[in-house]
Amino acid sequence: MNWFIISAGLVAAFTTIGHFAIGTKEYLRPMLAADIEPVPKQVMHAVFHYVSVYLILSSLALLAVGFGFLTDPLPSLMVRFIALNYLFFAIWQIVIASASKIPRGILKMFQWVFFIIIAVLAWLGG
Repeated sequence: MNWFIISAGLVAAFTTIGHFAIGTKEYLRPMLAADIEPVPKQVMHAVFHYVSVYLILSSLALLAVGFGFLTDPLPSLMVRFIALNYLFFAIWQIVIASASKIPRGILKMFQWVFFIIIAVLAWLGG
């Protein structure tokens, strides 16, 4: 068992739950109700669920590796890949939030905190 990776998987699972609970309420529903063209609206709807799939699969992968269900050399590479994904998600979230005209955008677009925690824990465990 690898406690760094298990911890990363648990934070990722928590983030996934937040994505569905808070993200659906605060982002997806208002975006779907917005008066914008149907094609961009449906693309953004699909993107929300692309993220959903990634969050679910990466959480499961981290937990599977952390609990020792995957043991050949590939899991280390996969964990590092997941860690880098979350790191770059965090970087872009910070850049976009900082550049936005949203007051205290970096605090309102707070997902980067979880992404960094997942990235660091996964990297340390990988």
